[in-house]
Amino acid sequence: MAISISVVLLLLILAVVFMRNGALKVSHALVCTLLGFYLASTSMAPTIHSGLTATADLVSSLRP
Repeated sequence: MAISISVVLLLLILAVVFMRNGALKVSHALVCTLLGFYLASTSMAPTIHSGLTATADLVSSLRP
């Protein structure tokens, strides 16, 4: 749960930065949001979730 909230916050911050810089239009942001909702309701959602979890575990295990 904490990882998905962190990813959502990161994506939200990136979307706000892109919109402020003019690189992301409001219509593009809406399309990305709708795509996320549609992906969450498909059978690919568990695969995407496990891939993001594995990536977060890999990154957190790295030592500088």
